[in-house]
Amino acid sequence: IWLRALGFDDSQVAKIITKFPQLISCSLEENLKPRVQWLKELGMDDSQVAKTITNSPQLMSCSLEENLQKKVETLREYGFTDNQILKALSGCPTLLSYSSKRWAYRLSIL
Repeated sequence: IWLRALGFDDSQVAKIITKFPQLISCSLEENLKPRVQWLKELGMDDSQVAKTITNSPQLMSCSLEENLQKKVETLREYGFTDNQILKALSGCPTLLSYSSKRWAYRLSIL
């Protein structure tokens, strides 16, 4: 119901639950709301948030501090602006699901 209130349609909700059934057990207050808020603070609009969660629902269970925020901070350290980061994540929401090892390799070849 909460996803529908955010603007997700039935097919998106079904896709999310099919890809990541564990989402049902995630805490609304401790997991889902803070991560959606964080995505919006990055500059994503509702449709970008929906695309990100639909494509990578496992992000809703990742640690904000130890995983998601560190990855964005790594991009900033490599000189990416917030606008560039937003554009990259909007175009490829699965970037945030890559392992730190994969990130280090990809960024080292830039």
